[in-house]
Amino acid sequence: MAQKPKQVGILLLPSFAHVALGAVVEPLFVANWLAGRPLYRWRTISLDGKPARTSSEIAVPADAAIADGAEFDALYVLASFDVKRLTRDRGLKAWLRRVARHGATIAAIETASEVAAAAGLLDGRKVAVHWDNLQGFAESHPQCRAVAELYTVSPGRLTCAGHSAIFDMMLQGIAAEHGADLAGEIAAHLMLPGWRKGEDSQPAPGVKARQAADPVLERALALMEKSIEEPIPCSSIARRVGVTTRQLQRIFARELETTPVRHYQRLRLSRAHALLQQTDLSVTEIAVGAGFNSLEHFCRLYRRQFNCRPRDDRRQSVAAPVLRRRA
Repeated sequence: MAQKPKQVGILLLPSFAHVALGAVVEPLFVANWLAGRPLYRWRTISLDGKPARTSSEIAVPADAAIADGAEFDALYVLASFDVKRLTRDRGLKAWLRRVARHGATIAAIETASEVAAAAGLLDGRKVAVHWDNLQGFAESHPQCRAVAELYTVSPGRLTCAGHSAIFDMMLQGIAAEHGADLAGEIAAHLMLPGWRKGEDSQPAPGVKARQAADPVLERALALMEKSIEEPIPCSSIARRVGVTTRQLQRIFARELETTPVRHYQRLRLSRAHALLQQTDLSVTEIAVGAGFNSLEHFCRLYRRQFNCRPRDDRRQSVAAPVLRRRA
């Protein structure tokens, strides 16, 4: 007797990434097509049953609302921008807990992990978080273990950093359920080179540059990144990595086209930027956490960098200031 199709729900939260929907559905569709029978069936869900808008302002129809009630074998939750307010939605969190109690695997994709964590569904678990949200997630959800991995798999839970990593997670799941041969064939049809392991590192900005960097620069950057809250004078960093201050300046100019002081300051502002948009910490707490003893000095530097005051940058929305990073 043929196995019953796996019932999949796809919850589209406001401002989700459009690519995420395709990355979830296309591997399932190709699996059905190649198998010649429905291995998977899926329904899209929105909070109110109305079309959900993506971060790129495309309206995507929904088959149902969360209030309609349905049973799934797996629920994929998609979110991207402006998720902080959704973590306070008691009805949404209660619904997710109810779906989980009924036995569905909960798959939190990109910032949907924030909502699942706020609902208490990821306590004590390793959570794959996009590199741009890692600091904020770790601060807001200390009960979870945030990791810069592509995806994680644990009993009843999946987490994924999002975007291309979704394909990897979906192929891994299909391989576990229907064999590696089918998953490999799907990857070939999608023109993917295969699929990456969940624990593989994310391709964050600067990774390739760091791999080929001057060893002295590598050690200096590591010191800076480990001492954001309590900055070390650049002269001390130079001494600890075995060069003079002038030599360190030359290395930064050659490799990164900046100075040690400016790079260090940018690292600290980057941390503040993430915590402002992704947590509910006060501006003062964030300034101190980014190594600024003077709130006035912090606000002045922040406004110069982002053209807005820190207190006006509390949402990770599409329209919010963006910190550009070297590839």
